[in-house]
Amino acid sequence: MLQKFKHMFANDIGIDLGTANTLVYVSGHGIIINEPTVVAVNQKTGQVVAVGHAAKEMLGRTPSHIVAIRPLVDGVISDFEVTQELLSYFINNANKLSKKMARPRIVVGVPSGITNVETRAVKDAARNAGAREVYIIEEPMAGAIGIRLPVNDPVGSMVIDIGGGTTDIAVISLGGIVKSKNLRIAGDKFNEDIISYIRNEFKILTGEKTAEAIKISIGSVVKNETPLEASLRGRDLITGLPREVIITDSDIREAMAQSISMLVSSAKEVLEETPPEVLSDVMNRGIVLMGGGALIRGLDKILQEELKIPIYIAEDPLTCIARGTGIVVENLELYKEALIYEDDEEAPTE
Repeated sequence: MLQKFKHMFANDIGIDLGTANTLVYVSGHGIIINEPTVVAVNQKTGQVVAVGHAAKEMLGRTPSHIVAIRPLVDGVISDFEVTQELLSYFINNANKLSKKMARPRIVVGVPSGITNVETRAVKDAARNAGAREVYIIEEPMAGAIGIRLPVNDPVGSMVIDIGGGTTDIAVISLGGIVKSKNLRIAGDKFNEDIISYIRNEFKILTGEKTAEAIKISIGSVVKNETPLEASLRGRDLITGLPREVIITDSDIREAMAQSISMLVSSAKEVLEETPPEVLSDVMNRGIVLMGGGALIRGLDKILQEELKIPIYIAEDPLTCIARGTGIVVENLELYKEALIYEDDEEAPTE
């Protein structure tokens, strides 16, 4: 009865703390926050000016004393204080929206292969932001749980999670990751590739937001039946004046070709290192693509062609990890094998 009473006032939270976006799942309410992982700070006063959407709007547009910071680089914390502010903001908002004021239990998704120091930084930031208990789960595992793969069964499943800062390729069986690889090739790298290509080919300087918009609107890794094109505005590197050019899907393909090739090679490496029995399961069940990168046109076709294994795009690929952290925080006992523990920690008990 006391346990039931405690849970009535608990607001357990699952957080997908991504390089590009942070999603927050509140027990009993689902995903209630989906905002960019950006914080704007006034350097004169040290105060946080804006978080999330409002801060992202400021990227590249702020006066010199206000800096829009992305506190996570390649999926790990690069600015501890700002990450803490970010988590505090999201946890407080989640409490307001769910109308519960208890200190929550939190499950946070992190990239696979994260170090102990990085794990500790995430836990400390979440605790300082108001968490009662903090549990860490690797993002590919959280994503697999989010799309209801049988992660606890003796059967192999494979997922490729292409986020903003990192891509996680993982083979999962019996509640653990059998083989995995974490790459620094993901959404942000594709944006950099596009910026670099436009600078070299068109002699135009463009920003990250513009590159991302172009990637989303016409980005493709296979040839389309009808060519896609978009107009792009930027600064001419020769004259220094504004100039507009037309970019096609063929340009974007060329820009991203090397990164896509490295992603495919890494998926092959993981398959080569996977035990034969588990590989047999993966061949039968296919590979699931998750994360924002799963939405790049034709990526599933390229992977299927190269790996000779069926490729499926997860339903609503952007929210898989957040849904998974939510399922885990509501069923900690069931998924305790999937969590990352430090040497001095005990598994959760309901």
